[in-house]
Amino acid sequence: MSSTALRGIGMTSQRTRERMLTRLSEKGIRDETVLTALGAIPRHIFVDEALSSRAYEDGSLPIGFGQTISQPYIVARMTEILRNGQPLGKVLEIGTGCGYQTAVLSKVAKEVYSVERIRPLLMKARNHLRELKLSNIKLKHADGSMGIPEMAPFDGIIVTAAARQIPQELLEQLAVGGRMVIPVGTDEQVLYLIEHIKTAAGSEFRQNKLEAVKFVPLLGGTN
Repeated sequence: MSSTALRGIGMTSQRTRERMLTRLSEKGIRDETVLTALGAIPRHIFVDEALSSRAYEDGSLPIGFGQTISQPYIVARMTEILRNGQPLGKVLEIGTGCGYQTAVLSKVAKEVYSVERIRPLLMKARNHLRELKLSNIKLKHADGSMGIPEMAPFDGIIVTAAARQIPQELLEQLAVGGRMVIPVGTDEQVLYLIEHIKTAAGSEFRQNKLEAVKFVPLLGGTN
């Protein structure tokens, strides 16, 4: 990708990007660190050129292979929940997709590990992230529902596809004190916050239902 693409109309139109951030604020996003992160990432480079004029609208867009780039609001909302107003250390993302959420996470976490099951998507994401010179991201082609056990525990886990149920493998990779944000369900999906809480007897997981969402399904295996 050329530097010209990075200087495209979506990137250079400060007004366009400020409108996106204003909409996010109006919809309840309060974390200034998250808003700054979304303002710093050129969303238009993560979508096909034919859709770039719609990149800063608050909607999801197709990225091929039956997948989508999430709307800016849900990216901001999930990142805000994961951060909880605190600095993030090591974060695991399940479902790299085009790499947009990954790029946003790189601005709010020390280390980001991201797993994608569809190899061509992962290759495209890697190119986008390299173009932005984001050096604190490690990508892996694997079954996301299995996480990356060799790099666990993670301070935060964010899942960008809807699971039928919360994968036990991911719970086991969440550090005590950590938070996981995951959509759960098939026809009707709900965003969950899972907190790994320290207790007198050891630790336990606390679940909170947050809001209705719509994601592509979390699938096993690799392509």
